[in-house]
Amino acid sequence: MTPSHAVTESTLTGVGIGRGLAVGPVIRMPDPLPEPSDAPSTLTPDAEKVRAAGALAATAVDIRLRGDRAGGSAKDVLDAQAFMAEDPTLRDDVNARIDSGRTAERAVFEAFVQFRDLLVSMGGYMGERATDLDDVSQRVVAHLQGVAAPGVPDPDHPFVLVARDLAPADTALLDLEKVLALITSDGGPTSHTAILAREKSIVAVVGARGALSLDNGEIVIVDASTGVVTIAPSEAERAAAEATLAERKAAPEVPVGPGAMADGTKIPLLANLGSVDKLTEAVEKGAEGVGLFRTEFLFLDSDRAPSIEEQQAKYTALLGAFPGKKVVVRALDAGADKPLSFLNDEPEENPALGLRGLRALRAHESILRDQLTALANAEAVTEADVWVMAPMVSTVEETRYFVSLAKELGLKTAGVMVEVPASALLADRILADADFASIGTNDLTQYTLAADRLLGSVASFQDPWHPAVLRLVGEVGRAGAALDKPVGICGEAAADPMLAVVLVGLGATTLSMSPAALADVRAELSRFTVKQAKEFAELALSANSAVEARAAVFSAASSLTSSTHNRTESE
Repeated sequence: MTPSHAVTESTLTGVGIGRGLAVGPVIRMPDPLPEPSDAPSTLTPDAEKVRAAGALAATAVDIRLRGDRAGGSAKDVLDAQAFMAEDPTLRDDVNARIDSGRTAERAVFEAFVQFRDLLVSMGGYMGERATDLDDVSQRVVAHLQGVAAPGVPDPDHPFVLVARDLAPADTALLDLEKVLALITSDGGPTSHTAILAREKSIVAVVGARGALSLDNGEIVIVDASTGVVTIAPSEAERAAAEATLAERKAAPEVPVGPGAMADGTKIPLLANLGSVDKLTEAVEKGAEGVGLFRTEFLFLDSDRAPSIEEQQAKYTALLGAFPGKKVVVRALDAGADKPLSFLNDEPEENPALGLRGLRALRAHESILRDQLTALANAEAVTEADVWVMAPMVSTVEETRYFVSLAKELGLKTAGVMVEVPASALLADRILADADFASIGTNDLTQYTLAADRLLGSVASFQDPWHPAVLRLVGEVGRAGAALDKPVGICGEAAADPMLAVVLVGLGATTLSMSPAALADVRAELSRFTVKQAKEFAELALSANSAVEARAAVFSAASSLTSSTHNRTESE
């Protein structure tokens, strides 16, 4: 199988974030601090412990201050990092290593490595936190050594930043007057770098293999819409890029409003939310409802399941912001990959394939019943249109179980998430029982291509443009059309403007994404008809790789746009 991202002598290809374009010189992220020496400490254990405690505390304070300055989703990410530095289990591990003769620097380094390996083995939500630990560890060690933590360079001119990946603390506070674009060799569309770049409207291409071979000062064109980085462009290529930039700057913005294709077909654009704190931003950016409300935030920091009353209060706040609008709530997606002491914290060999999602909820049905009851109660006192869906459904029997239980408890619209190939292939049977399907493209891509979306070594496979993934999306789309059942997309693929058009061509009836992506997707949909979207979808399906699919669609779209522009001028 051909990897999803390719390298040639003149270009790099990765996953583009948004529709942005930039031209500028490369500046590479400095290398990380070297591994601390394992030579025995010359200080007393108590003295080393004081040093370690002070560095951990100072690092937590610094990270929180960065979060306060950044705001938005970045603040949430950085607050989570600060908690890592304050974790009592990690502190105890550091102290134990100091007692065995380690320096504070070495003890911190070893403790973080062990903590990181543990989280990586868990996968899922916890695995997503693992990469952040490297940054926290570097900052603590730098504080102990009295040196600056590796961070974003600060030259006196605008530049394109190139890195293996960026820590949230760096991405959150990029100087957007200087950083023209980001290029990373690791990561994918669901990495923190991608999510924060999308939120801050930074031009970015992630997962571009070969990026670290770029030299400081080398001129590149970064085209996020295609995911292509052009190295040492010709004068003609630079002129074309500059002309495109000028044209985009002069083009009128698509006003905030309902999502629609060029032929008037309505495609509602919804928001993905992880807490009620993001409601204002979603409403301001024109979200027509909520396509994915993740309820995990209510459970993850607790040693007990929240009560019906506690959940109902949060759900009521959410639903109250969308009177008359659809709000799709995902039942608790937890299990071995998001260990909860009251649900399932038993270690598993492969948690991504273990007792997670609906499987874990069925093993503790009282938790599921309480959640569905709280949702039904919240719906009764608001004017929102509540839809509830089960995560990680893989069989018809699971579908019938969840839909039956949801309706028994008073919820009128119950569906499933399509995140594994089995549910996509059985979509016609599953949708015979479910009221709707919502495709989670992040996990569907992971399971289709057998590539953990958290592992940089296989990041090149984590590309929802892959024809195998799109074929499964098409299966669900056809089943939905045949049965007159809605089919939504709630993975990060919906935030890719051109891919969003293709997804409509495959049968998606709604698209849900982070609020920051709404404007770009709304603009892209407005350029094409449903008929054209279907033609693009066929082109993508006929390709042999994600790279080919993306290139074929962009070429067709560019030709179509050029011919339309020429006709307009001739008239």
